[in-house]
Amino acid sequence: MDGKLLKSYDPKNTEEKIYKLWEDSGFFNPDICIQKGITKSDAPCFSIVLPPPNATGVLHLGHTLEDSMQDTLIRYNRMQGKRTLWLPGTDHAAIATDSKITKILEKEGLRKKDLGREKFLKRVDEFVADSRKTIVAQLRKMGASLDWSREAFTLDEARNVAVKTAFKQMYDDGLIYRGHRIVNWDPKGQTVISDDELVYEERKSKFYTLKYGPFEIGTARPETKFGDKYVVMHPKDKRYAKYKHGQKMTVEWINGPIEATIIKDEVIDMEFGTGVMTITPWHSHADFALAEKYKLGKEQIINQFGKLLPIAGEFAGMKISEAREKIVKKLKTKGLLVKVDENYINRVATAERTGGMIEPQIMLQWFVDVNKKIPTRGNKSLKELMLEPVREGKIKILPEHFEKVYFNWIENLRDWCISRQIWYGHRIPVWYHEPICIPKIGKEDQISKCLETIVSIEKPTCEYCDANYAQDEDTLDTWFSSGLWTFSTLGWPNKTEDLKNFHPTSVINPGYEILFFWVARMILMSQYLVGEIPFATIYLHGILRDAKGQKFSKSLDNGVDPIKVIEKYGADALRMSMIVGIGPGADSKFDIQKVKAYSKFSNKIWNAARFVLGNIKDFTILEAPEYDEEDKKSNEELNNLIKEITKEMEEYKFYIVAEKLYHYFWHTFADIVIERSKKKIVEGRNIISAKTILYTQLVALIKLLHPFMPFITEEIWSMLPVKDKKLLIVEKWPNV
Repeated sequence: MDGKLLKSYDPKNTEEKIYKLWEDSGFFNPDICIQKGITKSDAPCFSIVLPPPNATGVLHLGHTLEDSMQDTLIRYNRMQGKRTLWLPGTDHAAIATDSKITKILEKEGLRKKDLGREKFLKRVDEFVADSRKTIVAQLRKMGASLDWSREAFTLDEARNVAVKTAFKQMYDDGLIYRGHRIVNWDPKGQTVISDDELVYEERKSKFYTLKYGPFEIGTARPETKFGDKYVVMHPKDKRYAKYKHGQKMTVEWINGPIEATIIKDEVIDMEFGTGVMTITPWHSHADFALAEKYKLGKEQIINQFGKLLPIAGEFAGMKISEAREKIVKKLKTKGLLVKVDENYINRVATAERTGGMIEPQIMLQWFVDVNKKIPTRGNKSLKELMLEPVREGKIKILPEHFEKVYFNWIENLRDWCISRQIWYGHRIPVWYHEPICIPKIGKEDQISKCLETIVSIEKPTCEYCDANYAQDEDTLDTWFSSGLWTFSTLGWPNKTEDLKNFHPTSVINPGYEILFFWVARMILMSQYLVGEIPFATIYLHGILRDAKGQKFSKSLDNGVDPIKVIEKYGADALRMSMIVGIGPGADSKFDIQKVKAYSKFSNKIWNAARFVLGNIKDFTILEAPEYDEEDKKSNEELNNLIKEITKEMEEYKFYIVAEKLYHYFWHTFADIVIERSKKKIVEGRNIISAKTILYTQLVALIKLLHPFMPFITEEIWSMLPVKDKKLLIVEKWPNV
């Protein structure tokens, strides 16, 4: 370039050109950096795998917050000369994507079943392909220096092999089993969902106090009570001292007399209500646990479509909403209704994706056993493998107070249900033998050896007969595949160079709300399957809210398209607004005024660079210039800043660094150093010192600002007269 800068900075005409320059250079790829002599082959590694955005739509401001932080860390470490990898990818987000396509089909007057599994999945694949293209284009707009040559997808072939391998290994070690346990059933979505995917809503409802023999019990759901034949009380409750554990009695109930059994257990809160409750083991997690403890019977009351079963007598076949008041009316007629609280606030579990009310059910599903001891892992359970690295400091959580939250969640973790009743996702690699088979010739006496169930990566064939094997219809929980993300993206189950060099990864940077959905599961999978931690640091960011402090949502219509913001103010301004002053775990408000302020800062940098370039034209920078005392002091101040912020970058305090750089550039370099140098040049005194400090400080500051504001700094760098100049993206971080 000719060294001339336009009067004002125009990001529109700069950013696309600069990003193409970076991509064409190949410097996003650590292997290319080594080949071109930019990075030493034995340099330390720094790696991040991008938390994969759901392939269901477009990126939002929350992604901008997350990705700005990660790109800042990546660019800083690349400038430190490390072998630096930021690996991109997207998540198939099974339930969310399946639900989205189902809704699209409904608008077209179609149902999933009308299309069938194969055609439905083809529609999903088409949608996801378009969505992934949009997401990649958005990431480029933001300046994300991701190694696109390594792009992954949680449902691509390489990840499919990893998922099947992981499932088989866990099954062979007895960590995956199929059994009848209580799960969260979504009648609307017709699938199981995990505890972490529940959204609790506070709803005003009625609370009923009912007469159950000599006791009074309370419930908000009388429709579940038909099978209640166990009445539970605290063993130390003096009010019920005359009743003995295991004692039986006949009580009049909704559809006639039933035999009830007394259960005494310390789980009961004596202070709540009457201190007595009946249990519904089929439709309550807590009640199921009690039933398991005492080996009690369990009876289903509500089916998978939210309708009452024959045990409900005259109410059988009714939906809950239709049956409830009719059941209460019958209870009242029988003299079993004591009172009704009309203003009860009930905490109702709903499905995050469909909004359907959760109906706990005992179902035959696939589970991961989190308590079983694993001989190959020092006889520790998966729970222990998840707790150990955080307790021992091998994994650091920022902010630190989330460690207690993490420990509490793991210690109370139940076996993880991993099967989902949807079509989109990784099909469970379990195969079932046809019930009727004809033996192969010569195998007639071995027909009993036919295996009913086989866990296999590939479709099996039977050695003893010609029967077919049918694959399990269910798919795996999305978090099973994304739990393998840090190492499946690096080539596992193969022992690749990428896995050797870049795993464990250096840091993971998701929102704190995903700590248990994803982060904990990555620790589980990596500890068990690879035998090492998946990352050294968990940097949890907060939720980005609107200017009023509300969450962004469709219902509030308060969404902001980050691409429109970039088109108006530039990616650098948006990135800085996402970083400055936003510490780990802290919720923050998005304010367009903040973006505007950093757009002005871009122009300040640009104008300062124009002034410097205009004043050092035809000026030879000496290797060891003679600085006057004022400029020596300025250099010392900048050197102290470099020391300070380099230490803070290593401590992941980039939100503080960005603010310090902003203040130094504007209030020290622009307002003091430039103005003082301008005066010296005009007056013709200490000109060498004045011009040298203008040049050396601008060079240093452009480098320091690059991880935060990559586009404008790369553009200015291209115009600076620097010896042996490379692209700024791979220049060295300033030394003191």
